[in-house]
Amino acid sequence: MNSKTKKAYLLNAVAVFLVYIVFLTLIRFKVLSNYFGGVIILTCIMMIMALSLNIVAGFLGEMALGHAAFMAIGAYLSGFTSIAIMNAFPTAPALLVLIFSSLVGGVAAGIAGIAIGTPSLRLRGDYLGIVTIGFGEIVRIFFINFDPLGGAQGLKGIPRLTNLSYAYWITVLVVFLIFTLGVSKYGRAIMSIREDEIASEASGIPTTRVKVMAFTISSFFAGIGGSLYAHYQGYIDPDKFQFMFSIEMFVIVVLGGLGSLTGSILSAIVLTVLPELLRGFAQYRLLIYSLALVIMMIFRPQGMLGRTEFSLYHLIYVLTNKREPYKKGSIDGGKSS
Repeated sequence: MNSKTKKAYLLNAVAVFLVYIVFLTLIRFKVLSNYFGGVIILTCIMMIMALSLNIVAGFLGEMALGHAAFMAIGAYLSGFTSIAIMNAFPTAPALLVLIFSSLVGGVAAGIAGIAIGTPSLRLRGDYLGIVTIGFGEIVRIFFINFDPLGGAQGLKGIPRLTNLSYAYWITVLVVFLIFTLGVSKYGRAIMSIREDEIASEASGIPTTRVKVMAFTISSFFAGIGGSLYAHYQGYIDPDKFQFMFSIEMFVIVVLGGLGSLTGSILSAIVLTVLPELLRGFAQYRLLIYSLALVIMMIFRPQGMLGRTEFSLYHLIYVLTNKREPYKKGSIDGGKSS
């Protein structure tokens, strides 16, 4: 790791910490309401969901349209786990319960990802999209009819363990892990399959195994997002995880830029906060929201950032009129869009 990379990492770490301090201070001194704190938590959850989907849709280049199913699995399994733990050990530390139950939900979603990805990713084309649509509906209907987890009434009594601090730092950890995956040899292998699967296979990359691995990791992080959601709401409604919710997540990834992690973060912020800001214009909210999406697709079809990654280090150099420290590009070494 050279000195410029170290400076970039240090700058990002300082920025992440300062953003947290600013939000926490503004909410604690009532400059921002607790409602806005809830919006931040939901934004963090949608960031995790968008980033996890970007592993499949962006890095791997496969169409997955049932991401809500893995979120549902993570939400239900983690919620059930935390209820059992708190009933058995009422004084258990909230953070430890949240972490353990989230891992249970994430692993369960990852196992489901292996079960779905192994047969469907052996085929080329849009088979994964078709399979995930069907899987999403199967999962939703299963939870509606599975009475031990609440059935159609949903799972109630989940301890509300997700607060602003936990949601923020878990999101930071997920972002770091997915960025690390993107620049690792495994990430390079995933992206090489996206560019040319036949050439990747000819060069010795076990394409099916790598694709299943990517899909499993994506499913695991979706389960983590589902766990945070369940422990924030304290209640799970199975109808939340309909097909349209999967489409919403796919739209976030596409608008941010397929393959751009910072694009997914930016898009998740905009598309989560914007509807909240438009609540005062209830009768026009959907119109404004839809119009913004159409305009973006017309004038910027590759998304906000394309495959380019936003760099705070690069931005500071540009604003201070200094020479660019390095050529701006994507996480996979591509050119800027």
